[in-house]
Amino acid sequence: MTLNNLDNIANQFPRTEKMPVLFLGHGSPMNAIEENQFVQGFRNIAKTIQKPNAILCVSAHWFTNGTKVTAMNFPPTIHDFGGFPKALFEVQYNAPGSPELAEVTQNLLAPTPVDLDHNWGLDHGAWSVIKHLYPNADIPVIQLSIDYTKPAQYHYELAQKLQKLRERGILIIGSGNIVHNLRLVDFNNMNKVDYGYDWAQEAFDMVNKHLLDGDYQPLINYEKQSKTLQLAIPTPDHYLPLLYILGLQNKNEELSLFNNHLLAGSLSMTSVKIG
Repeated sequence: MTLNNLDNIANQFPRTEKMPVLFLGHGSPMNAIEENQFVQGFRNIAKTIQKPNAILCVSAHWFTNGTKVTAMNFPPTIHDFGGFPKALFEVQYNAPGSPELAEVTQNLLAPTPVDLDHNWGLDHGAWSVIKHLYPNADIPVIQLSIDYTKPAQYHYELAQKLQKLRERGILIIGSGNIVHNLRLVDFNNMNKVDYGYDWAQEAFDMVNKHLLDGDYQPLINYEKQSKTLQLAIPTPDHYLPLLYILGLQNKNEELSLFNNHLLAGSLSMTSVKIG
């Protein structure tokens, strides 16, 4: 695609002031239908942002070999979990897709190969949180997958290529959890807020300090950090969406934290707004 053609497609999304970017700690799928301080935090942050032209979401739950972007007009709501109440499986988030934004994204990420996907949809890492930000489902949403064959530095740098979308009213969201060790969750205290094991508290404090100091290299090189961080991030899927958001920060842009709490011993709901 030529630069002129790319501009023509991008012009379908009017220029705006630069949009912020968000990392949302999505937690349990039950947050989609429960009322708690975290979903209120999602609603409150939406009030601070102008209504986007579209949303691009990087979800922990679309972990693929290679990079893909959803390109259908009407992405289905994916219930990619089990063992929850029927009411959760009945939730439908019927936001439209945007093949045009998918094509723009594909070309912005060149020369990285990006497949236009017509099979995925919106997984719960996307719809369970976006439904609280925009309950009317009237904003187009696409998802960008995470290539599990690539290292953390790759994802941090890949995100930087999406910078132009912020000037077109596109809200970029990363959805995951920073401290996310499901094997060690205290299920007897599943909803106990500000409750974390010693190692989780140490990892929580360490990551927050790096975030607020703007010191991201230790976060990118998380696999070389302390044992506590390895316990907090036993697998990269829920962590890497954070690096996409950090990669989009411009010089002098403010970073702030919200929903900044540990939960159930080995989880955190920490969320990040940049810009």
